[in-house]
Amino acid sequence: MEAQIVYIGLAAAFGLFMAWGIGANDVANAMATSVGSKALTIKQAILVAAVFEFLGAVLAGGAVTSTIRKGIVDADLLSGSPELLVYGMLASLLAAGTWLLIASHRGWPVSTTHSIVGAIVGFAAVGIGMEAVKWDQVGTIVASWVVSPLTAGFIAFLLYQSVLWLVLQHEDPLARAKRWVPVYIFFAAFTITLVTILKGLKHVGLEISVRDSYLLAVAIATGIAAVGAYFIRQIEPDPKAEKEQHFHTVERVFGVLMVITACSMAFAHGSNDVANAIGPLAAVVSVAHTGAVSAQSALPLWVLMLGGMGIVIGLASFGRHVIATVGRKITQLTPSRGFAAELAAATTIVIASGTGLPVSTTHTLVGAVLGVGLARGIEAIDLRVVARVFVSWVVTIPAGAILAILFFFVFKSVLP
Repeated sequence: MEAQIVYIGLAAAFGLFMAWGIGANDVANAMATSVGSKALTIKQAILVAAVFEFLGAVLAGGAVTSTIRKGIVDADLLSGSPELLVYGMLASLLAAGTWLLIASHRGWPVSTTHSIVGAIVGFAAVGIGMEAVKWDQVGTIVASWVVSPLTAGFIAFLLYQSVLWLVLQHEDPLARAKRWVPVYIFFAAFTITLVTILKGLKHVGLEISVRDSYLLAVAIATGIAAVGAYFIRQIEPDPKAEKEQHFHTVERVFGVLMVITACSMAFAHGSNDVANAIGPLAAVVSVAHTGAVSAQSALPLWVLMLGGMGIVIGLASFGRHVIATVGRKITQLTPSRGFAAELAAATTIVIASGTGLPVSTTHTLVGAVLGVGLARGIEAIDLRVVARVFVSWVVTIPAGAILAILFFFVFKSVLP
Protein backbone atom coordinates (compact mmCIF):
# COMPACT_ATOMS: atom_id res chain seq x y z
CA MET A 1 0.00 0.00 0.00
CA GLU A 2 2.86 2.35 0.88
CA ALA A 3 4.59 1.65 -2.44
CA GLN A 4 1.29 2.30 -4.25
CA ILE A 5 1.03 5.78 -2.70
CA VAL A 6 4.70 6.53 -3.55
CA TYR A 7 4.21 5.45 -7.19
CA ILE A 8 1.02 7.47 -7.72
CA GLY A 9 2.46 10.51 -5.88
CA LEU A 10 5.65 10.52 -7.96
CA ALA A 11 3.70 9.91 -11.19
CA ALA A 12 1.35 12.82 -10.43
CA ALA A 13 4.30 15.13 -9.61
CA PHE A 14 6.30 14.15 -12.72
CA GLY A 15 3.14 14.24 -14.89
CA LEU A 16 2.47 17.78 -13.68
CA PHE A 17 6.13 18.69 -14.41
CA MET A 18 5.84 17.25 -17.93
CA ALA A 19 2.53 19.07 -18.50
CA TRP A 20 4.22 22.27 -17.29
CA GLY A 21 6.93 21.68 -19.92
CA ILE A 22 4.28 21.20 -22.62
CA GLY A 23 2.73 24.52 -21.59
CA ALA A 24 6.08 26.30 -21.58
CA ASN A 25 7.14 24.94 -24.97
CA ASP A 26 4.33 23.48 -27.07
CA VAL A 27 1.49 25.77 -26.04
CA ALA A 28 3.82 28.69 -26.53
CA ASN A 29 4.11 27.43 -30.13
CA ALA A 30 0.35 27.21 -30.45
CA MET A 31 -0.15 30.78 -29.20
CA ALA A 32 2.94 32.29 -30.84
CA THR A 33 1.27 33.14 -34.15
CA SER A 34 -1.52 35.04 -32.36
CA VAL A 35 0.98 37.02 -30.26
CA GLY A 36 3.49 37.49 -33.09
CA SER A 37 0.80 38.92 -35.39
CA LYS A 38 -0.39 41.22 -32.54
CA ALA A 39 -3.93 39.78 -32.71
CA LEU A 40 -3.67 38.89 -29.01
CA THR A 41 -1.52 40.19 -26.16
CA ILE A 42 0.43 37.68 -24.04
CA LYS A 43 -2.18 37.95 -21.24
CA GLN A 44 -5.07 37.36 -23.66
CA ALA A 45 -3.23 34.38 -25.21
CA ILE A 46 -2.77 32.83 -21.76
CA LEU A 47 -6.49 33.29 -21.02
CA VAL A 48 -7.52 31.69 -24.34
CA ALA A 49 -5.08 28.83 -23.76
CA ALA A 50 -6.27 28.31 -20.20
CA VAL A 51 -9.89 27.77 -21.29
CA PHE A 52 -9.47 25.92 -24.61
CA GLU A 53 -6.37 23.82 -23.81
CA PHE A 54 -8.18 22.56 -20.72
CA LEU A 55 -11.37 21.79 -22.69
CA GLY A 56 -9.38 20.05 -25.45
CA ALA A 57 -7.52 17.92 -22.91
CA VAL A 58 -10.61 16.92 -20.93
CA LEU A 59 -13.10 16.50 -23.81
CA ALA A 60 -10.97 15.11 -26.62
CA GLY A 61 -7.70 13.95 -25.04
CA GLY A 62 -8.58 10.28 -24.66
CA ALA A 63 -7.88 8.81 -28.14
CA VAL A 64 -4.26 9.89 -28.38
CA THR A 65 -3.55 9.04 -24.75
CA SER A 66 -4.13 5.37 -25.44
CA THR A 67 -1.56 5.43 -28.29
CA ILE A 68 1.18 6.91 -26.13
CA ARG A 69 0.34 4.68 -23.18
CA LYS A 70 0.16 1.26 -24.76
CA GLY A 71 1.18 1.56 -28.39
CA ILE A 72 4.97 1.83 -28.09
CA VAL A 73 5.88 -0.82 -25.50
CA ASP A 74 4.79 -4.48 -25.70
CA ALA A 75 2.73 -4.88 -22.52
CA ASP A 76 2.90 -8.72 -22.66
CA LEU A 77 6.65 -8.71 -22.00
CA LEU A 78 6.07 -6.82 -18.75
CA SER A 79 3.30 -9.02 -17.34
CA GLY A 80 5.71 -10.73 -14.93
CA SER A 81 7.40 -7.54 -13.73
CA PRO A 82 4.92 -4.63 -13.72
CA GLU A 83 7.25 -2.56 -11.53
CA LEU A 84 9.59 -2.15 -14.53
CA LEU A 85 6.81 -0.33 -16.40
CA VAL A 86 6.32 1.95 -13.39
CA TYR A 87 10.04 2.80 -13.18
CA GLY A 88 10.17 3.32 -16.92
CA MET A 89 7.14 5.59 -17.15
CA LEU A 90 8.33 7.67 -14.16
CA ALA A 91 11.76 7.96 -15.81
CA SER A 92 10.15 8.93 -19.14
CA LEU A 93 8.06 11.70 -17.58
CA LEU A 94 11.00 13.14 -15.63
CA ALA A 95 13.35 12.88 -18.63
CA ALA A 96 10.94 14.54 -21.07
CA GLY A 97 10.06 17.25 -18.54
CA THR A 98 13.75 17.99 -17.89
CA TRP A 99 14.55 18.28 -21.61
CA LEU A 100 11.54 20.60 -22.14
CA LEU A 101 12.76 22.82 -19.28
CA ILE A 102 16.20 23.11 -20.94
CA ALA A 103 14.73 23.73 -24.44
CA SER A 104 12.15 26.27 -23.23
CA HIS A 105 14.82 28.23 -21.35
CA ARG A 106 16.86 28.39 -24.60
CA GLY A 107 13.78 29.40 -26.63
CA TRP A 108 13.91 26.23 -28.77
CA PRO A 109 10.49 25.10 -30.05
CA VAL A 110 11.04 21.34 -29.66
CA SER A 111 8.49 18.56 -29.85
CA THR A 112 6.98 17.27 -26.62
CA THR A 113 5.83 14.22 -28.60
CA HIS A 114 9.43 13.61 -29.66
CA SER A 115 10.56 14.03 -26.06
CA ILE A 116 8.19 11.48 -24.52
CA VAL A 117 8.38 8.94 -27.38
CA GLY A 118 12.22 9.13 -27.32
CA ALA A 119 12.17 8.67 -23.53
CA ILE A 120 9.81 5.66 -23.62
CA VAL A 121 11.77 3.99 -26.45
CA GLY A 122 15.04 4.62 -24.54
CA PHE A 123 13.91 3.03 -21.27
CA ALA A 124 12.16 0.11 -23.00
CA ALA A 125 15.11 -0.74 -25.28
CA VAL A 126 17.69 -0.67 -22.46
CA GLY A 127 15.63 -1.59 -19.40
CA ILE A 128 13.58 -4.44 -20.92
CA GLY A 129 15.11 -5.28 -24.31
CA MET A 130 14.97 -4.14 -27.92
CA GLU A 131 12.12 -6.59 -28.60
CA ALA A 132 9.93 -4.73 -26.07
CA VAL A 133 9.65 -1.73 -28.41
CA LYS A 134 6.95 -1.95 -31.07
CA TRP A 135 9.16 -0.56 -33.82
CA ASP A 136 6.36 -0.55 -36.43
CA GLN A 137 4.31 1.72 -34.15
CA VAL A 138 7.35 3.96 -33.61
CA GLY A 139 7.84 4.03 -37.40
CA THR A 140 4.23 5.21 -37.88
CA ILE A 141 4.76 8.02 -35.35
CA VAL A 142 8.07 9.04 -36.96
CA ALA A 143 6.38 9.12 -40.39
CA SER A 144 3.72 11.45 -38.94
CA TRP A 145 6.49 13.89 -37.96
CA VAL A 146 7.35 14.27 -41.63
CA VAL A 147 3.80 14.17 -42.96
CA SER A 148 2.27 16.63 -40.44
CA PRO A 149 4.50 19.68 -41.16
CA LEU A 150 4.24 19.06 -44.92
CA THR A 151 0.44 18.75 -44.70
CA ALA A 152 0.08 21.84 -42.49
CA GLY A 153 2.52 23.81 -44.67
CA PHE A 154 0.56 22.90 -47.82
CA ILE A 155 -2.84 23.81 -46.26
CA ALA A 156 -1.40 27.10 -44.89
CA PHE A 157 0.07 27.94 -48.31
CA LEU A 158 -3.33 27.37 -49.98
CA LEU A 159 -5.21 29.31 -47.27
CA TYR A 160 -2.95 32.33 -47.57
CA GLN A 161 -3.14 32.18 -51.37
CA SER A 162 -6.95 32.23 -51.01
CA VAL A 163 -6.64 35.35 -48.79
CA LEU A 164 -4.50 37.05 -51.46
CA TRP A 165 -6.90 36.03 -54.23
CA LEU A 166 -10.18 36.80 -52.43
CA VAL A 167 -9.17 39.88 -50.38
CA LEU A 168 -5.74 41.49 -50.55
CA GLN A 169 -5.32 41.75 -54.33
CA HIS A 170 -8.61 43.64 -54.88
CA GLU A 171 -9.27 47.37 -55.22
CA ASP A 172 -11.36 47.50 -52.05
CA PRO A 173 -9.74 44.90 -49.74
CA LEU A 174 -11.64 46.11 -46.65
CA ALA A 175 -15.05 45.43 -48.21
CA ARG A 176 -13.80 42.04 -49.42
CA ALA A 177 -12.41 41.23 -45.94
CA LYS A 178 -15.75 42.06 -44.30
CA ARG A 179 -17.46 39.74 -46.79
CA TRP A 180 -15.08 36.76 -46.66
CA VAL A 181 -13.68 36.71 -43.09
CA PRO A 182 -17.03 35.49 -41.62
CA VAL A 183 -16.82 32.57 -44.10
CA TYR A 184 -13.35 31.69 -42.80
CA ILE A 185 -14.69 31.99 -39.23
CA PHE A 186 -17.48 29.53 -40.12
CA PHE A 187 -15.02 26.93 -41.44
CA ALA A 188 -12.70 27.28 -38.43
CA ALA A 189 -15.59 26.98 -35.96
CA PHE A 190 -17.18 24.09 -37.90
CA THR A 191 -13.98 22.02 -37.93
CA ILE A 192 -13.33 22.31 -34.20
CA THR A 193 -16.99 21.95 -33.19
CA LEU A 194 -17.46 18.81 -35.27
CA VAL A 195 -14.40 17.13 -33.76
CA THR A 196 -15.50 18.07 -30.25
CA ILE A 197 -18.93 16.52 -30.84
CA LEU A 198 -17.69 13.37 -32.62
CA LYS A 199 -14.70 12.67 -30.35
CA GLY A 200 -15.05 14.65 -27.15
CA LEU A 201 -18.62 14.00 -26.07
CA LYS A 202 -17.98 10.24 -25.91
CA HIS A 203 -15.69 10.88 -22.93
CA VAL A 204 -18.49 12.61 -21.03
CA GLY A 205 -21.03 9.92 -21.90
CA LEU A 206 -23.07 11.68 -24.62
CA GLU A 207 -23.78 9.85 -27.88
CA ILE A 208 -25.04 11.85 -30.89
CA SER A 209 -25.59 10.38 -34.37
CA VAL A 210 -23.25 11.45 -37.17
CA ARG A 211 -26.04 13.29 -39.04
CA ASP A 212 -27.09 15.20 -35.91
CA SER A 213 -23.43 15.94 -35.16
CA TYR A 214 -22.98 17.64 -38.54
CA LEU A 215 -26.23 19.59 -38.15
CA LEU A 216 -25.25 20.74 -34.65
CA ALA A 217 -21.76 21.72 -35.83
CA VAL A 218 -23.24 23.77 -38.70
CA ALA A 219 -25.65 25.51 -36.31
CA ILE A 220 -22.94 26.37 -33.76
CA ALA A 221 -20.45 27.48 -36.45
CA THR A 222 -23.14 29.70 -38.03
CA GLY A 223 -23.75 31.33 -34.65
CA ILE A 224 -20.03 31.94 -34.08
CA ALA A 225 -19.67 33.35 -37.63
CA ALA A 226 -22.63 35.68 -37.00
CA VAL A 227 -21.03 37.00 -33.79
CA GLY A 228 -17.73 37.45 -35.68
CA ALA A 229 -19.53 39.30 -38.49
CA TYR A 230 -21.14 41.64 -35.94
CA PHE A 231 -17.74 42.62 -34.49
CA ILE A 232 -16.26 42.97 -37.98
CA ARG A 233 -19.02 45.44 -38.99
CA GLN A 234 -18.02 47.68 -36.06
CA ILE A 235 -14.49 48.12 -37.47
CA GLU A 236 -14.13 51.51 -39.19
CA PRO A 237 -11.23 52.56 -41.47
CA ASP A 238 -8.40 54.54 -39.83
CA PRO A 239 -6.99 56.84 -42.58
CA LYS A 240 -3.98 57.89 -40.51
CA ALA A 241 -2.93 54.29 -39.77
CA GLU A 242 -3.66 53.32 -43.39
CA LYS A 243 -0.95 55.77 -44.55
CA GLU A 244 1.63 54.00 -42.41
CA GLN A 245 0.43 50.48 -43.26
CA HIS A 246 -1.74 49.98 -46.35
CA PHE A 247 -3.73 47.00 -44.99
CA HIS A 248 -4.04 48.22 -41.39
CA THR A 249 -7.87 48.06 -41.18
CA VAL A 250 -8.04 44.85 -43.23
CA GLU A 251 -5.63 43.20 -40.77
CA ARG A 252 -7.85 44.36 -37.88
CA VAL A 253 -10.71 42.45 -39.54
CA PHE A 254 -8.48 39.39 -39.76
CA GLY A 255 -7.64 39.95 -36.09
CA VAL A 256 -11.23 38.93 -35.22
CA LEU A 257 -10.71 35.70 -37.19
CA MET A 258 -7.35 35.19 -35.47
CA VAL A 259 -9.08 35.03 -32.08
CA ILE A 260 -11.30 32.18 -33.39
CA THR A 261 -8.33 30.27 -34.84
CA ALA A 262 -6.34 30.81 -31.62
CA CYS A 263 -9.19 29.12 -29.71
CA SER A 264 -9.22 26.32 -32.32
CA MET A 265 -5.46 25.86 -32.07
CA ALA A 266 -5.53 25.73 -28.26
CA PHE A 267 -8.34 23.15 -28.30
CA ALA A 268 -6.57 21.05 -30.95
CA HIS A 269 -3.33 21.19 -29.01
CA GLY A 270 -4.94 20.24 -25.71
CA SER A 271 -6.67 17.26 -27.35
CA ASN A 272 -3.45 15.94 -28.89
CA ASP A 273 -0.56 16.81 -26.61
CA VAL A 274 -2.04 16.29 -23.15
CA ALA A 275 -1.44 12.59 -23.93
CA ASN A 276 2.31 13.17 -23.71
CA ALA A 277 2.02 14.01 -20.02
CA ILE A 278 -0.89 11.86 -18.88
CA GLY A 279 -0.30 8.69 -20.95
CA PRO A 280 2.63 7.52 -18.79
CA LEU A 281 0.87 8.85 -15.65
CA ALA A 282 -2.25 6.82 -16.47
CA ALA A 283 -0.10 3.70 -16.99
CA VAL A 284 1.51 4.11 -13.53
CA VAL A 285 -1.87 4.72 -11.84
CA SER A 286 -3.27 1.59 -13.53
CA VAL A 287 -0.36 -0.64 -12.42
CA ALA A 288 -0.38 0.81 -8.89
CA HIS A 289 -4.10 0.05 -8.47
CA THR A 290 -4.23 -3.40 -10.11
CA GLY A 291 -0.68 -4.68 -9.69
CA ALA A 292 -0.76 -5.85 -13.31
CA VAL A 293 0.15 -4.47 -16.74
CA SER A 294 -2.88 -4.12 -18.98
CA ALA A 295 -3.06 -2.81 -22.54
CA GLN A 296 -6.40 -1.17 -21.69
CA SER A 297 -6.95 0.82 -18.53
CA ALA A 298 -9.50 3.41 -17.52
CA LEU A 299 -8.45 7.05 -17.70
CA PRO A 300 -9.49 8.82 -14.48
CA LEU A 301 -10.86 12.34 -15.01
CA TRP A 302 -8.46 13.78 -12.39
CA VAL A 303 -5.54 12.65 -14.59
CA LEU A 304 -6.90 14.59 -17.60
CA MET A 305 -7.56 17.61 -15.39
CA LEU A 306 -4.04 17.49 -13.89
CA GLY A 307 -2.61 17.51 -17.42
CA GLY A 308 -4.77 20.44 -18.48
CA MET A 309 -3.86 22.41 -15.36
CA GLY A 310 -0.11 21.82 -15.74
CA ILE A 311 -0.19 22.97 -19.37
CA VAL A 312 -1.82 26.29 -18.45
CA ILE A 313 0.64 26.97 -15.60
CA GLY A 314 3.60 26.25 -17.90
CA LEU A 315 2.45 28.72 -20.55
CA ALA A 316 1.73 31.45 -18.00
CA SER A 317 5.03 31.10 -16.16
CA PHE A 318 7.60 30.28 -18.88
CA GLY A 319 6.05 30.43 -22.36
CA ARG A 320 7.44 33.80 -23.45
CA HIS A 321 10.82 32.44 -24.66
CA VAL A 322 9.41 30.09 -27.33
CA ILE A 323 6.67 32.57 -28.31
CA ALA A 324 9.44 34.99 -29.35
CA THR A 325 11.10 32.39 -31.62
CA VAL A 326 8.01 31.12 -33.46
CA GLY A 327 5.91 34.29 -33.42
CA ARG A 328 8.51 36.82 -34.47
CA LYS A 329 11.77 35.30 -35.72
CA ILE A 330 10.91 32.75 -38.47
CA THR A 331 8.90 35.11 -40.70
CA GLN A 332 7.01 38.37 -40.20
CA LEU A 333 3.44 37.56 -39.26
CA THR A 334 0.27 39.62 -39.64
CA PRO A 335 -3.25 38.48 -38.64
CA SER A 336 -4.04 37.38 -42.21
CA ARG A 337 -0.85 35.25 -42.33
CA GLY A 338 -1.13 34.04 -38.75
CA PHE A 339 -4.72 32.88 -39.27
CA ALA A 340 -3.67 30.76 -42.27
CA ALA A 341 -0.88 29.14 -40.22
CA GLU A 342 -3.06 28.51 -37.17
CA LEU A 343 -6.09 27.14 -39.01
CA ALA A 344 -3.88 24.85 -41.13
CA ALA A 345 -2.06 23.54 -38.06
CA ALA A 346 -5.27 23.12 -36.03
CA THR A 347 -6.96 21.20 -38.87
CA THR A 348 -3.95 18.88 -39.26
CA ILE A 349 -3.71 18.23 -35.50
CA VAL A 350 -7.45 17.66 -35.10
CA ILE A 351 -7.47 15.07 -37.92
CA ALA A 352 -4.47 13.34 -36.33
CA SER A 353 -6.10 13.38 -32.87
CA GLY A 354 -9.22 11.80 -34.33
CA THR A 355 -7.15 8.91 -35.73
CA GLY A 356 -5.16 8.50 -32.50
CA LEU A 357 -1.84 9.52 -34.07
CA PRO A 358 0.33 11.62 -31.74
CA VAL A 359 1.70 14.18 -34.19
CA SER A 360 3.97 16.99 -33.09
CA THR A 361 2.23 20.34 -32.65
CA THR A 362 5.62 22.03 -32.96
CA HIS A 363 6.41 20.43 -36.31
CA THR A 364 2.89 21.08 -37.55
CA LEU A 365 2.84 24.76 -36.59
CA VAL A 366 6.39 25.51 -37.75
CA GLY A 367 5.50 23.77 -41.03
CA ALA A 368 2.41 25.97 -41.33
CA VAL A 369 4.39 29.17 -40.59
CA LEU A 370 6.93 28.15 -43.25
CA GLY A 371 4.04 27.51 -45.69
CA VAL A 372 2.75 31.05 -45.13
CA GLY A 373 6.28 32.43 -45.51
CA LEU A 374 6.80 30.54 -48.79
CA ALA A 375 3.55 32.00 -50.15
CA ARG A 376 5.43 35.33 -50.06
CA GLY A 377 8.73 33.93 -51.39
CA ILE A 378 11.72 32.17 -49.78
CA GLU A 379 13.33 35.53 -48.88
CA ALA A 380 10.47 36.13 -46.40
CA ILE A 381 11.85 33.34 -44.15
CA ASP A 382 14.84 33.66 -41.78
CA LEU A 383 16.63 30.43 -42.73
CA ARG A 384 19.16 30.70 -39.85
CA VAL A 385 16.34 30.52 -37.28
CA VAL A 386 14.78 27.60 -39.18
CA ALA A 387 18.15 25.76 -39.18
CA ARG A 388 18.46 26.18 -35.38
CA VAL A 389 14.90 24.88 -34.93
CA PHE A 390 15.62 21.80 -37.08
CA VAL A 391 18.80 21.01 -35.10
CA SER A 392 16.87 21.19 -31.81
CA TRP A 393 14.30 18.75 -33.28
CA VAL A 394 17.02 16.23 -34.23
CA VAL A 395 18.63 16.39 -30.76
CA THR A 396 15.33 15.90 -28.88
CA ILE A 397 14.83 12.13 -29.35
CA PRO A 398 18.35 11.06 -28.24
CA ALA A 399 18.26 13.60 -25.38
CA GLY A 400 14.94 12.18 -24.12
CA ALA A 401 16.21 8.60 -24.49
CA ILE A 402 19.53 9.18 -22.65
CA LEU A 403 17.89 11.03 -19.75
CA ALA A 404 15.19 8.34 -19.44
CA ILE A 405 17.80 5.55 -19.31
CA LEU A 406 19.69 7.37 -16.51
CA PHE A 407 16.53 8.04 -14.46
CA PHE A 408 15.28 4.45 -15.06
CA PHE A 409 18.33 2.91 -13.38
CA VAL A 410 18.14 5.44 -10.53
CA PHE A 411 14.46 4.57 -9.85
CA LYS A 412 15.17 0.85 -10.20
CA SER A 413 17.79 1.02 -7.45
CA VAL A 414 16.00 3.45 -5.13
CA LEU A 415 12.24 2.74 -5.28
CA PRO A 416 10.54 -0.18 -3.44
